[in-house]
Amino acid sequence: MSVRSRDHVPLLTAVLTIASLALIFGAVAGAVPSALLPHEPTVVAAVPHANAVVSLVAIGTIALGWHSIRRGRVRRHRAAMLAAAALFAAFLLLYLYKVVHEGPATFPGPEAVYRFVYLPLLSVHMLLAVVCVPLLYYVLLVGLTHPVAEIPQTLHPRVGRVAAVLWLASFALGIAVYALLYRVY
Repeated sequence: MSVRSRDHVPLLTAVLTIASLALIFGAVAGAVPSALLPHEPTVVAAVPHANAVVSLVAIGTIALGWHSIRRGRVRRHRAAMLAAAALFAAFLLLYLYKVVHEGPATFPGPEAVYRFVYLPLLSVHMLLAVVCVPLLYYVLLVGLTHPVAEIPQTLHPRVGRVAAVLWLASFALGIAVYALLYRVY
């Protein structure tokens, strides 16, 4: 990233957030034509299971990154958080692929479980995922555009702590949603 990017982290964060959320909500709303992507039914069917694994691995990499920075291991922290960001991107790409071809999953269980367990879990998971997007872009952009010595003087440490907690919670709730959709019912 150039010095110009470094000087415009908030603006870049806003632009990337808006573009990302527009793509996600557009796909969920059916605005992305499925003809744009090749359709392979076995791949579509495997996406939820692959995303559960991606989520578990992401939880591990986020925890490793958090632990590493608390121990002063900046390189390890950076590698873990970049890996977590790549896993998040992979999760989203797989999810979007599935949603474009099949739409959002419908809950197959009883109405009471849907109303009082599944829907609240899904809602909080989605809210946290949406809130995480700008936070993650911000910490990634600061981490990629600033020298390590300058990062403690930015909002990166504070925003990063909040982002990590919300990100962990979102991935964990996503696994709970997966379990209800594909394992329990």
